[in-house]
Amino acid sequence: MSDEVKDPKDVLICRCEEVTLREIEQAIDEGFDTVNDVKRITRAGMGLCQGRSCSKVIARIIAQRTGKNIEELLQNSYRYPVRPEKFKIFDEEESHE
Repeated sequence: MSDEVKDPKDVLICRCEEVTLREIEQAIDEGFDTVNDVKRITRAGMGLCQGRSCSKVIARIIAQRTGKNIEELLQNSYRYPVRPEKFKIFDEEESHE
């Protein structure tokens, strides 16, 4: 089996959430024309990296399709990845106080 992508629209833009170029372009064509809008609709940028790998690419795609300035589209801040913790850990900490 080949790893080659047969249709360029099927290339992954967001590897964490496995969102393709086709899905992002479809969202933009439906009127979702900011990085946050595309993120909400497609989940692109909601994975472990929180958009650090794909948000600039998404902004460039939006800029190319809409004519918007890429600088206006880029987010100014990112959320740090959060790792789930078991409540038992917090319970043990309270017991020691």
